[in-house]
Amino acid sequence: MKAARLRRCATLAVLLVLAGCQSLYFHDAGAPPAAPLSYRLAELPFSQYWTGIVFNGEKIGFTHFDIRRAEGPGTRYEIRSEASFVLRFLGIEKKIVLKARDVIDEELALIAFDYDYRIDGSELVQSGKRSGNTLHVAVTNTGKPMQRAFPVEGNLHPSSVIALYPVVHGLHPGREYAYTIYDGQTQTVTAVTQRVAGYEKSEFFEGNAYRVETRLHNQGTTTWIDGRGRPVFELALRGVMISALEEEARAKRYIALGALNRTEALIEFSLVRPDAPLADPRRAARMTVELSGIDRSPPSGPTQQCKSAGGGRHVCEIADALRPLSTSGIEEPPQRYLAPSITVQSRDPGIRLAALQAAPEALSAGERIAGLVAWMDRNIEKAPVDVFSALDVFQQKKGECQGHAYLYTAMARAIGIPTRVVNGLAYSEDLKGFLFHSWAESYVDGRWVAVDPTFGQSVADATHIKLVEGETLADLVPLIDWVGRVKIRVLALEHRSP
Repeated sequence: MKAARLRRCATLAVLLVLAGCQSLYFHDAGAPPAAPLSYRLAELPFSQYWTGIVFNGEKIGFTHFDIRRAEGPGTRYEIRSEASFVLRFLGIEKKIVLKARDVIDEELALIAFDYDYRIDGSELVQSGKRSGNTLHVAVTNTGKPMQRAFPVEGNLHPSSVIALYPVVHGLHPGREYAYTIYDGQTQTVTAVTQRVAGYEKSEFFEGNAYRVETRLHNQGTTTWIDGRGRPVFELALRGVMISALEEEARAKRYIALGALNRTEALIEFSLVRPDAPLADPRRAARMTVELSGIDRSPPSGPTQQCKSAGGGRHVCEIADALRPLSTSGIEEPPQRYLAPSITVQSRDPGIRLAALQAAPEALSAGERIAGLVAWMDRNIEKAPVDVFSALDVFQQKKGECQGHAYLYTAMARAIGIPTRVVNGLAYSEDLKGFLFHSWAESYVDGRWVAVDPTFGQSVADATHIKLVEGETLADLVPLIDWVGRVKIRVLALEHRSP
């Protein structure tokens, strides 16, 4: 089960999505109709559709979209959308169900919403309403609500209308759109840009369709929309994730394209193998690696120093906190590293009590960190179970790497140790390669110390390559382009004495 400790959360994996081969399968269909294709919501020639979803060659689920006239003042419409996925990881099925209800006006502007997200038994519920220039959102996890308010100017749209927006505002090659949405999965108000890039035909769908290129969170998706306004085919993350229009029964049961592949899709896609397996990685004290396939240099600090080597390559030297690369001091960490959040509920009474019992105040900061890690090793099962927050892990007493990082961070903040969640790559002994992983950093004696509660390490080994910081899904978005692309060459490896 050790390999289960080294994976990115399923929600992120669902977001990871042939671009190099598109010219082989999609062809110009000639001149489109002279007048731009557009439909008012009252005139849409469909009320619902289903799509089948394929990830890395394996059928993983379906989506359903339904739009109806809604009751209430003025002209309103209700969109009900659902995405249901089943992913295999280490022989275990991971179930993800995302349900959304959005109330919109004729211009697709958001009025109110209700979202229900479920992953491996954990649930996150959101409800929201636009009032003037504010979007009020209530987020509930483990039965405990948290209120949030987002300032909004102009129209705000739900993410469920992204494929519908160019249908309503006009499909014609050359048209471009920019607008703002509320994204429930990342809990952010963010920008969307779209361009109608062509009018094409393909063996993957019947008839001709408008090719629409969309960017959200700096990630690209290409969608082909038919003359009825339906998304007949879609590619995301270089074609690793494919969705195609299907009948309901087929969407739920059969693969959209190709034969069913029963391999471990997540591992096959995300595992990064070095030139040779690493010996005794948990005792690694210093490691030098060359990374390629990422578009920026990873962060540097006392225990990790990275620099560009040209040609899209980056060389990083990583050390554990016992043998730092630099002893220079840094400024005191911002207050946010002691504050609670939706994912790190450090003020929860149960979490605080457990933290105080595991790490009494009389101990030094280093001893308290070791106490928290030891408590988690005894009480929290290391299992491939995804969660939304530290409280999910605390209540269920199990979780994967991200969940362990959430709970450790919550416990450390609860007893006054500034701590942050970090994400990157770490070496798996079982799989003999690097996998995307989450751990934490705690501020001790004027510097940040990497702590990996999943591995039971109060001082994380030097196979941990930090790529980004952050405890929200939005913070993880930069990783999306790197999964399946990054390559690692280990240049040097030193070990601690036995």
